[in-house]
Amino acid sequence: MSLFVKICGITEPESAITAHEAGADAIGLVFAPSARRVSPEEARRIAAAVPESVIRVAVFLRPVQDEVDRVLSVFTPDMVQADVDSPVELPARVGFLPVVRDSGSLPVSVGDRDRLILFEGPVSGSGVTSDWEEARRLARRSRLVLAGGLDPSNVGEAVRAVRPFGVDVSSGVETYPGVKDPEKIRLFLEAVRAAEKVVSG
Repeated sequence: MSLFVKICGITEPESAITAHEAGADAIGLVFAPSARRVSPEEARRIAAAVPESVIRVAVFLRPVQDEVDRVLSVFTPDMVQADVDSPVELPARVGFLPVVRDSGSLPVSVGDRDRLILFEGPVSGSGVTSDWEEARRLARRSRLVLAGGLDPSNVGEAVRAVRPFGVDVSSGVETYPGVKDPEKIRLFLEAVRAAEKVVSG
């Protein structure tokens, strides 16, 4: 099965289209404080530019319920991404993608083999590489999406080292914060697919 690829921090329809055409499975639309932050209206417009087969992920940090509810009143994502201990309730049609930054306080349910989790570095969107050794351990007992400091030059190494279910990139495919580079997106996907052949072969 192909590695799951999410391009996060999409701020304009053109970048969403590029991500889709390059082969990404999901796009992330950020609602947490960030240079990549979009409004719910902007998110809805961006999401409309790509087929429904592209997974829309609403990205929060540690949101309160009202914050999530305001976004969902305008924009309906497929999933909400937030830190694992975020106490928010979601409609049945919206999945939850928990962000784990270490396994020190990892809930038992997140360690379930079929559970999708996102393993991130200390600060989301900072370009800081996450702990690949820790990620590899978690990848053995969950469907782990690796994030944190990935770019076209190191994602192949990361895939070979961690053997994740998928990968997530934001700053690593940008010209500068908030502006995606189409060529970097394409190179990132090419590197992922090349590494995928190695680990599956």
